[in-house]
Amino acid sequence: MQLLTESPLFDVTTGEAELLRAELVAGDQTMVLELPADFGDLASGSTAEINVVVDAAQVAQLGLIMPVLDQTLLSIEREFRGIEPMFSIVIEDVQARSQRYIDFLLPGLMALTLMNLSIAGSGFNIVEYRRKGILKRLFVTPIEPGDFIASIAMARMLIVLVQVSVLILFAVLLLDIRIIGSFLAFYFVIMLGTVVFLCQGFGLGSLAKTQESIGALGNIVIMPQIFLSGIFYPIDSMPEWIQPVAQLLPLSFVSTGMREIANAGATLMEIAPSLLGIGVWFVISFLAATKLFVWKEVAN
Repeated sequence: MQLLTESPLFDVTTGEAELLRAELVAGDQTMVLELPADFGDLASGSTAEINVVVDAAQVAQLGLIMPVLDQTLLSIEREFRGIEPMFSIVIEDVQARSQRYIDFLLPGLMALTLMNLSIAGSGFNIVEYRRKGILKRLFVTPIEPGDFIASIAMARMLIVLVQVSVLILFAVLLLDIRIIGSFLAFYFVIMLGTVVFLCQGFGLGSLAKTQESIGALGNIVIMPQIFLSGIFYPIDSMPEWIQPVAQLLPLSFVSTGMREIANAGATLMEIAPSLLGIGVWFVISFLAATKLFVWKEVAN
């Protein structure tokens, strides 16, 4: 019983068999182990029958409990009969390639790059179109704000993808960076993040009237995320009171997803929380951009 008690999987209670059976039926116990009365006086070479009473409907619990119980009883038998185990298993943790700081840093820098290119690019585009009178001419066309934003976003996304691809090529060839996960999944996260930040840039560009003001508004959005999104150091190393806020930033979701794919080989299903966060920020950013982008107001 001492070996069972020492196991972290078991919370052992001793008592009368009938009472423990009643508790098992009531759901207060997971398993009842009935030992024979002469269990402590077994002679060497004799066999004792141990009755295990369980609820067979608890399939998951049985799959967890029975292997541990078998191993515990086997250990008791070996100790009682003085049998030395024939084999001993030694687990050696071999990490084929230790993670360097640059491996941690690069996915975050890529996420930061696409955020800067997207917010600054789309925001400055809107302000420049206004300055040149392009928006006034588009105002008289039947183009909807959502269609205009989507078309510019696609063009900017192509530019961002090319620039990020150059950065990846540089990192792989010169810095010996290896992306363990799928490149398709990696680029999928990049594209989602780009769309989110492009929408944010459109919203800021709709509010700003000059090149100077779009720069200031962009810094208000970009600078906090640079320091709080785990780009240069893990979010877990930040003060506890700021961690919940940092984890909800859009750049945090993008950089975390990219980092898990690049360094841990995670699949899209395994980074579902990051994808969900990016999706929520996309809805918020797109609705805000289309709400702020009113032809009559933005064109003037």
